[in-house]
Amino acid sequence: MKMKSVFDAPEIKSEFESAGINPNFMIPIWKYVIQNPDCVWDEIPSLPTAAYTLLHSKFKTFTSSLHSLFHSSDGTTSKLLIKLQNGAFVEAVIMRYDTRLGMCGGKPRPGGVRSTLCISSQVGCKMGCTFCATGSMGFKSNLTSGEIVEQLVHASRLADIRNIVFMGMGEPLNNYNAVVEAVRAMLKQPFQLSPKRITISTVGVVHAINKLHNDLPGISLAVSLHAPVQEIRCQIMPAARAFPLQKLMDSLQAFQKSSQQKIFIEYIMLDGVNDQEENAHQLGELLKTFQVVINLIPFNPIGSTSQFKTSTKQSVSTFQKILRETYNIRTTVRKEMGQDISGACGQLVVNQPDNKRPAEPLRDIEDLHL
Repeated sequence: MKMKSVFDAPEIKSEFESAGINPNFMIPIWKYVIQNPDCVWDEIPSLPTAAYTLLHSKFKTFTSSLHSLFHSSDGTTSKLLIKLQNGAFVEAVIMRYDTRLGMCGGKPRPGGVRSTLCISSQVGCKMGCTFCATGSMGFKSNLTSGEIVEQLVHASRLADIRNIVFMGMGEPLNNYNAVVEAVRAMLKQPFQLSPKRITISTVGVVHAINKLHNDLPGISLAVSLHAPVQEIRCQIMPAARAFPLQKLMDSLQAFQKSSQQKIFIEYIMLDGVNDQEENAHQLGELLKTFQVVINLIPFNPIGSTSQFKTSTKQSVSTFQKILRETYNIRTTVRKEMGQDISGACGQLVVNQPDNKRPAEPLRDIEDLHL
């Protein structure tokens, strides 16, 4: 029988309730396992006798393990290769920022080093985005909510995680229920993350966006738009055919009206494809009535066979200037992190590791500026 993760909140709640055990015991169990990752169930104090029997028969402290760990040369990025109990692998990436760098209102920024964890929601991805390495894997399987939460537990041993971005492998809204339950777990003890520090990214799964705010109020939404017109979106994002641009804009308008939150727009810069001045004006017109932050992402080539090239710095600068000055839209350029360990945006793809060498460099995830 396949054992379940103790961090799979719906499963343990259901099993405990069926056995007449108070599901609130879940919190002290989580705390103990996080503090004692190599523990066995009998070591956890003060549980009902029936709880020990149930835990032994149906649950594991962890259904995943940290297989390999890679650190960037500058120390800002760590990539975790995590092995699931079915033998598959997913990746998570820790990105470290120093909020004291730069100026705010003419004064040095307050704060210090903070860490953002980029989490995977699926093994592979159905979306097939032509600029993304994960899409080349095809779809393998959904992660359970427990497997998603376990990524946070593994990462928390390496850094004090302040922000979560669902921008790793997979389309989060195609694994909607597990992602929602995982986020709900992260908001509880012992994690107690703030909703405003969790961002879910999507290519634009309209029916899921329509219910996201009701299910997870306060959570930030990021949209992988990547093109200002439907024709270009379909060219580089085959899944866009199922989510026409106008329907996507309507769903974003409804989300913003109900949530009263800014929406993050992710836009990968592809030389000669979507980075022209005309495209900048099209994007500005499309988004001028929204409250958004646009994040321009330098394309990270996927090996030597990539069909795309990275936009020039001048093209990115001009694109940003048009959006800022003509349309008064806050527009940032994503800082590239973790390229030397293949931890950068759009380049996560798991190559099966062997015992002699670590997994081949997979490239970056999304390091959204929150």
